[in-house]
Amino acid sequence: MLDRLTGFLLCLLAGPALAAATPASSVAHLRLPEGFSAELLVQVPGARSMALGDKGTLFVGSFRGGKGQVFAVTDPFGGQPVVRTVAKGLTMPNGVAFRDGALYVAEPQRILRLAGIEDRLDDPPAPEPVITDLPYKNPAHAWKYIGFGPDGKLYVPVGAPCNICNEPGFGVLLRMNADGSQREVFARGIRNSVGFTWHPGTGELWFTDNGRDYLGDEAPPCELNRASRAGLDFGYPYCHGGSIADPEFGKLGRCEDAVAPVQALDPHAAPLGVRFYTGDMFPAPFRQQVFIAEHGSWNRSKEAGKTGYRVSLVRLAGDKAVGYETFMDGFLDGDKVLGRPVDIMVAPDGALLVSDDSAGAIYRVSYRAGN
Repeated sequence: MLDRLTGFLLCLLAGPALAAATPASSVAHLRLPEGFSAELLVQVPGARSMALGDKGTLFVGSFRGGKGQVFAVTDPFGGQPVVRTVAKGLTMPNGVAFRDGALYVAEPQRILRLAGIEDRLDDPPAPEPVITDLPYKNPAHAWKYIGFGPDGKLYVPVGAPCNICNEPGFGVLLRMNADGSQREVFARGIRNSVGFTWHPGTGELWFTDNGRDYLGDEAPPCELNRASRAGLDFGYPYCHGGSIADPEFGKLGRCEDAVAPVQALDPHAAPLGVRFYTGDMFPAPFRQQVFIAEHGSWNRSKEAGKTGYRVSLVRLAGDKAVGYETFMDGFLDGDKVLGRPVDIMVAPDGALLVSDDSAGAIYRVSYRAGN
């Protein structure tokens, strides 16, 4: 088990060095449905999670590369984007969120706050630690996605510190005030969520979860889940995909008692960012539907081939999934990796933004009939 975990971590930390990424200025390799087109919005080193400030600044976290940077992109829509570094020297600052004029940044054990950041982009304040005691055991699944819900609360996942294990305090999604007070477990049984969002109509939380490794190329599935209320259990480590009992930890619970995913996603696809499309630019069949950034598999056999490396679309009828398909691909050329999608955002004009940490890019996907 330790050898497997070590290999997994080395693969993650190696990151883009393993990927022969094309220059980010080229988007010719990207494929989309008829009428849609992609363009490079801006190049941001190791672009991961995104958040939009009240004054239109696009904030971007990073993960690999050793510099621990957080970026601010000014004039990203319709102008000439300018990229600034607003924090550096942080530990895996993957997650970013914006609230009441402040940028919140997630490290494995801390949540940092940069107050009044949009007025100080050229002279950013030092990140102020507001939460310093998040559960931590080792780097595995310690990077975090964060977001503020419709209830004004900050949601923070604590991934399992392993491929498969039963560690108290881990494998949960926490909910708290912005200063860390009134902390509670909102949901449990979650191996590693690096993306969540809220339904634009019901306010319910939907999230992706990465399935465990070493049960074969085709199992278990990754997951798109819906938390209709607080206190639900989604099955990890005893059940995967709603129906697969874990061979090591299956005795800890029953699949019948776990919340099954809304949609089983491709095994090892590594789904990360997820968004409902709430804009008006895309045609009606794409509105209120779910877009997922699938970062891509790292340990499937060569014979089975890679999964993920795309933006997928889950079609819904109410809260039920009725379709799961590719929306944007071209991030692979055979076995050659050209990019790895990470996060998704709906821009103010209705375009879809997609970050790519391998190519160091943020793409803008737009629609025009007759393209």
